Amino acid sequence: MYMSKLTLRAAISKGLEEALSSDENVFLLGEDIGEYGGAYAVTKGLLDKFGEKRVRDMPIAESVIAGTAIGSSMVGLRPIVEIMTINFTLLAMDQIVNHGAKIRHMSNGQLSAPFILRTVTGGGGGLAATHSQSLEGWYANVPGLIVVTPSNPYDALGLLRSCLESRDPVIYVEHCLLYSEIAEVPEEYYTVPVGKSVVCREGKDVTIVTYSAMVRVCLEAADELSKYGIEAEVIDLRSLRPLDTETSAKSLMKTGRAVVVEENWKTGGFGAEISSSLHENAFDFIESPIIRIAAEEVPIPYSRNLESNVIPDSSKVVNKIKAMFEI
Repeated sequence: MYMSKLTLRAAISKGLEEALSSDENVFLLGEDIGEYGGAYAVTKGLLDKFGEKRVRDMPIAESVIAGTAIGSSMVGLRPIVEIMTINFTLLAMDQIVNHGAKIRHMSNGQLSAPFILRTVTGGGGGLAATHSQSLEGWYANVPGLIVVTPSNPYDALGLLRSCLESRDPVIYVEHCLLYSEIAEVPEEYYTVPVGKSVVCREGKDVTIVTYSAMVRVCLEAADELSKYGIEAEVIDLRSLRPLDTETSAKSLMKTGRAVVVEENWKTGGFGAEISSSLHENAFDFIESPIIRIAAEEVPIPYSRNLESNVIPDSSKVVNKIKAMFEI
């Protein structure tokens, strides 16, 4: 199998170009995605190749963008939306949650809204409180939506291809700090199944369950923990809805201990859902309380120093797990 090295940005761009080339019903719409190439340069060059009918700049009106995607997808088109950050999707939440997510069920399957909404989550970029939230867990609460959170180029391309086959709307969540991540990606066509976690690092002492940018943080922590004789197994969820509970539970049955790491706040966070599923599916194997690591309960600061103290990092994960083992 031939491999090529791609950034996460390039992997998504490749997936979009493939979709536009292979299906005339696919079109892109969003803010500054045309000549500017998107806020994170993912759509750069696609306007020149496919024209303004297929790559459509929209006004700064997120509810209009989402509504256009829902309506056009209901009549057979396959829109792929870019909304600059997940913070701005709140302005389209009525369209996404009350219309897009429900139309197939409310029409008894006669209609569906198979659009993909690409958006950007997370902090770490010094973009302050209203541009740095991690709200993907909110959407994972809604039946009828699919929520995916790729952490690397391989998954980014493979999940995008799988999402293009979905009959339901997809919230495709990219992290602002991962666009320059480089990894080998097969040149041959492949897909990554939606709703299937992956074990990124095997271990026997503790299970770490996480997703998106926290995968890298947890892998760094696992390498550090090995110096203390603690071998951590790291699981990347990849999808929040549907959620693969089996892989994490199976790992916990082996290790007896679990830590759930997310970038969102702990109160009401998606980590509680993961922790609950572990208790439900592997309770008899738990040797110590499941630990949750999340952002501090404050709006994400603009100051880099303060921001770095709010968002979980590898040292925080290491210290929490060392305390679990009384080291």
